[in-house]
Amino acid sequence: MPVPRLIEGAFLALMDGLFARWPRPVPVPAALQAARIIAHRGECDDGRIKENTLEAFDRAAAAGVWGIELDVRWTADRVPVVAHDPDLLRVHQVPREVASLTFAELRRKAPEVPSLAEVAARYGRRLHLMIEIKACAWPEAGDQSRSLQEALAGLIPCDHFHFMALRPEILMAIAGFPDSSRLAIAFNWPDALSHWVRQAGWGGLCTHYALLRGHQVRAHHRMGQTVGTAYPKSANSLFREVNRNVDFIFSNHAARLQAIIRRERQ
Repeated sequence: MPVPRLIEGAFLALMDGLFARWPRPVPVPAALQAARIIAHRGECDDGRIKENTLEAFDRAAAAGVWGIELDVRWTADRVPVVAHDPDLLRVHQVPREVASLTFAELRRKAPEVPSLAEVAARYGRRLHLMIEIKACAWPEAGDQSRSLQEALAGLIPCDHFHFMALRPEILMAIAGFPDSSRLAIAFNWPDALSHWVRQAGWGGLCTHYALLRGHQVRAHHRMGQTVGTAYPKSANSLFREVNRNVDFIFSNHAARLQAIIRRERQ
């Protein structure tokens, strides 16, 4: 495992341990009802059920979550497909980069990788789609933007889907969608990016739940923007985010959080 992922994993474990033991009041029923839980890469187990696959998204839908987060890259013939890594080795045991394969070749080598159009057709209007555009070359930005428009035809930006990216310039290359559908992701401290998002008039900001402070939540809401946090896994961390009026809650344990909400509402 690369060192940055080890550091990230250690940080998440530390934060999860701290916030799981920090008692939080149970949110009022109306707040629990309004909570929007998003399954990060679907409901997967890093083994039997692979991330970013229809099976993982089906499990998330069956758990009753509000939305799914998915990652998009383009094949060599400019078809947007759902894959997190530049290559297919970690998830699908195929030592090839997504961008080096045509969609037909990808379908033969890694048939579990869905196209964005397939995901939109299967879940659009049923689950909210949080579409993270991964860093990639933009040799044909016009064609790539049109491919997104075609894949998402019939869905309404913000109502049915949002775009997300770790760097604003990635989403700036996409044409044909309103700025309100663009969410910036802050990997580290969100202060500078939070200010930038408010100035740019984008849809909002997403970051780790331990990094986003209450005054930033309120500042974005005053601008009519949304905020999302990741990746709570315990009841106390969930209650904290709901009580802070966070709009989107991304989790690798979305089914567990949805079950907690269901239990507390009974």
